[in-house]
Amino acid sequence: MEFQLADLYECLCDADPDAIVVIADEQEIRRGELDRRANRLAHILLDAGVGRGDHVGVYSFNRIEWLETLLACWKIGAATININFRYVRSELRYLWENSDMVALVYERGFSDHVAALASDFPALRTYLRLDDGSEEKLPGPGADYESALAEASEDRDFAPRSGDDLYIVYTGGTTGMPKGTLWRHADLYSNVARRLTGPIERPEEIAQQSDNPLGLRMLTLSPLMHGGGQWPLFICIFNGGVAVLPTSMHFDPDHVLNLVERYDVTTLSIIGDAMGRPIAEARMNPASKHQTSALKAISTGGALLTAGVRDLLREAFGSIYISGGIGSSEIGTAARETPHFDPAGGPRFALDTQVAVLDDELCPIPPGSGGIGLIARQGDIPLGYYKDPEKTASTFRTDADGTRWVLPGDWARVEDDGTISLLGRGSQCINSGGEKIFPDEIEAVLAEHPDIRHAAVVGVPDATWMERVVAVVEPLKPGNPPTLEDIQTHCRVHLAGYKLPRALVVSDLKRTPAGKVDYVWAKARAEEETQAAP
Repeated sequence: MEFQLADLYECLCDADPDAIVVIADEQEIRRGELDRRANRLAHILLDAGVGRGDHVGVYSFNRIEWLETLLACWKIGAATININFRYVRSELRYLWENSDMVALVYERGFSDHVAALASDFPALRTYLRLDDGSEEKLPGPGADYESALAEASEDRDFAPRSGDDLYIVYTGGTTGMPKGTLWRHADLYSNVARRLTGPIERPEEIAQQSDNPLGLRMLTLSPLMHGGGQWPLFICIFNGGVAVLPTSMHFDPDHVLNLVERYDVTTLSIIGDAMGRPIAEARMNPASKHQTSALKAISTGGALLTAGVRDLLREAFGSIYISGGIGSSEIGTAARETPHFDPAGGPRFALDTQVAVLDDELCPIPPGSGGIGLIARQGDIPLGYYKDPEKTASTFRTDADGTRWVLPGDWARVEDDGTISLLGRGSQCINSGGEKIFPDEIEAVLAEHPDIRHAAVVGVPDATWMERVVAVVEPLKPGNPPTLEDIQTHCRVHLAGYKLPRALVVSDLKRTPAGKVDYVWAKARAEEETQAAP
C-alpha cells in the first residue's frame, strides 16, 4: 500500500497525542499540539488559494515552525521549498524564479531580502513572518505568523490525499544551480522514512510506533534547509522518536554536548570530520563535565568521517556505534557502512536491495570483477527534477529491460565480497563540511573580476572541512594579480560565504589539447602551493 506522509503522522498522533515529538532548544511540542497548529496553517494556506501541487517556501533557521509548515503542506497536498539561509540575493532570486512559490514563511530577520524581491514575483502572493527577535531592516510583506494562526481553524477537515502527492527538496546540481528533486510521498516514505522495525500494510499500523519502541531521541546537526536535515527528522518522527533540533545558526560543539546531556540524546547525526573532530575534542577537554551516557550511536552523512576522527569519537564517548551511508537527494538511501573500514581506502558499503553499481550499458557489475561504475537505484526513486527535463533525462535513465534507474553521479568499485568502495563524484564537485560547492558557479563570478583573465576553481584536502576552495587565477596584466582579499570581496556580493575561495594560486592556466582547462594539473598545482604555504 502507498502512503501519504500527513496520513501517517495523523495516525501516529491520534495513538498518543501527548507524546513529545520535537524539542528545539528551550521549546518543545507534543504531537497533538503540532497537529493542531499545522491544521491552522493549512487552513490559512487554503484560504489564500494554496492547493494541491502548489509550492510554499520556508526561509528560516531551525525552529518548530519549519516542521509545522512541512506538515501543513502535506495535509493539503502542497510542497515546501527549502531555502538556503546562506544565499545572497542573486542566489535567492534564482531560487524564487525556479521554484514558482505562491506562499512564503520567513523569519523577520530576512525581511530586507524578501521585501527587495517581492515586487518582482506577483504570483508569490502570501507571506507569513516568523518572529525571531530581530528588528526589520525593511518592512517585510505579509502577516505575523502567530497572529494569523490564532484566527484560523484547527479542524482536521481536509480533502483525501494520495501517495502521489509531491515532496520537493532542492539540492545542488553539477552546473552549480540548485535543482528541485520531485519525490512522491509514497516513494519517499518507502525509501527514507519507513519503519525501522519492519514494513506496514496500512497507515493505522504506524500507531505501533507511538510509544517510541526504539527509544529514539535524535539530535540532527544538519539544518532543515537541507535534505540531510529533514530526512533524519522524518526517520525519527515516523518511528515514534523525539527529534532534537539546534536552533543556533552557528555550530558550537559545547552547545551540542549540552543538548546531548540535557535531553538524553541517544543518536547524534553529524556531517563528517568537520563536526566529528570538534565534538570529540570538546568532549575530551579536561574541563568538560558533560554527562553523555545516553548517547549510543553517531551517524554521519554528507561528508567522509575518517578513521582518525572515528577513533577520537570512540575515545571521547567510549563504546559507541558509529555508522555512515551513501545517499543523496536524488537516490535517497543507497548503502550502509559495513564493519570493515580500511584506513587507507575508507569504509566499505553494503548496497540496499534496490541498488546496484552499473556499467556504461546500465548493467549491474558483479562481485569479483573489480569493476568500477556508477551507483544507481531503481524502484522507490524520484520522478525527476522540477522544470529541468534535460538534467532529468541524464540522471534518470531506463535500461534495455525497461527498468528505470537514478544515477546521481557517484562512482564506486565493486569488491569481491559484493560490498563497494566509494570513489567519489565524477564531476569537479567540492565537498566542504557537507556543503556541495560547484566550481562552474564560482568561476563565472571570478570571470567578472576586472583583474582576472581566466580562473579555475578546485578543491584541496582540508583537515577540518574535508576540502577547501582554491582559485587558480591567470591575471589580466602579468605582475599585477588580484589578492585573495580582493577576490573574496568580489565574490561575496554574488555567492554565499561558504563558497568563497580560501586560497589563491597565481599562474597561467594549463589547457588540454581541446582548449579546456586541465583540472588535473590545476588541482595538483593548488595542492602543491597550499601545502607549501606557511
